[in-house]
Amino acid sequence: MTAESPHPTALPNLLAPPLTRRMACWLYEGMLMFGVVFIAGYLFSTLTQTRNALDNRHWQQAFLFVVFGIYFTWFWSRGQTLAMKTWHIRVVDSQGKALTQTRALLRYVLSWLWFLPPLAAGYAFSLSGAEIGVISLGWIAIWALLSRFHVQRQFPHDALAGTRLVHHVGPPAKPRKPLFKS
Repeated sequence: MTAESPHPTALPNLLAPPLTRRMACWLYEGMLMFGVVFIAGYLFSTLTQTRNALDNRHWQQAFLFVVFGIYFTWFWSRGQTLAMKTWHIRVVDSQGKALTQTRALLRYVLSWLWFLPPLAAGYAFSLSGAEIGVISLGWIAIWALLSRFHVQRQFPHDALAGTRLVHHVGPPAKPRKPLFKS
């Protein structure tokens, strides 16, 4: 254990960002996903000629699951989504290397642990939407706080997938040319 690294197994430049920054990135990612859902939903509705939102809803959910999988797998295998760039967070494997497509896909599947337990409980106990919402918020808080108990401060699905979120500072910005010469 070195003086720079409070965690014995953490590499100095691979420390997890603070939980508040990771959750802010998570919320921002959720807002950006509205655009992905809108475009994918419109595409699905157009291709299937769906007129009512409840028609083909299970197929549409499956389609969105695949679209989300493509989106996240593609971006994570390149290191960052747009939200992660904004919050200076990068996803890498346990050795600090870029993710393979397979590892990014595994991380995507395991990331559904943020949502599946409350949804399964809601289905099993025939809960209302409001009750599922409250349970979901509680579960998300518990899932996020579990990272405090991991030696490298990683979320449980990252530990299971062999990935980690790290603080990322990109290359220095290039100096800009003035718009007008003086």
